[in-house]
Amino acid sequence: MPDRIEQAKRALRADLRERRQIVSSQTRDAAEAGIKEQLDALVDRLGARSISCFLSTPTEPGTHAFVTAAVARGIRVLLPITREDGLLDWSVATPETEIAEGLFGLPEPVGDVLGPIAVNDVDLLVIPAAAVDRHGMRLGWGRGYFDKTLGSMEKCPPVYAVIFDSEFVDDVPRDVHDQPVTGVVTPTRTIALASHHA
Repeated sequence: MPDRIEQAKRALRADLRERRQIVSSQTRDAAEAGIKEQLDALVDRLGARSISCFLSTPTEPGTHAFVTAAVARGIRVLLPITREDGLLDWSVATPETEIAEGLFGLPEPVGDVLGPIAVNDVDLLVIPAAAVDRHGMRLGWGRGYFDKTLGSMEKCPPVYAVIFDSEFVDDVPRDVHDQPVTGVVTPTRTIALASHHA
């Protein structure tokens, strides 16, 4: 049956990707400001001093303003770097961090590279998603990097996926290797979900 699941995921991803393409620049700017506000509050609530956060692409709800502000506040922020083998390396964000195009054309940091286990030290993971359902199941973009990362962590801290409000849905197709998240952050709210990390 995995083929049916895979087809359902592909169809949903295509639909979500298309919807993200047509978001206006004003909506994008407002989304980035909203995401920053929500993530700042989440970091404060959790007392997180070390976090991981992805660098958003132009069509994702923006995370760059949040990362810049978190670094300025003295929070240690690890940024992901994709590897050929399906794992993620990490780099510590600094005010001078340069951004370049990574393996899949994603924005990634240029700097000292830490191995995949560096993420085991964080208090909070902020990850991308195409959609998340009410049970905490996350639909990613199909490369499996974050599912692998979450699945390999000995003690997983809270994991929040960043999505637009419309991408918090009733159900997403799921496979055995798909990892749930603790909650979602949208431009207007932060929702904690019941999952095995909560």
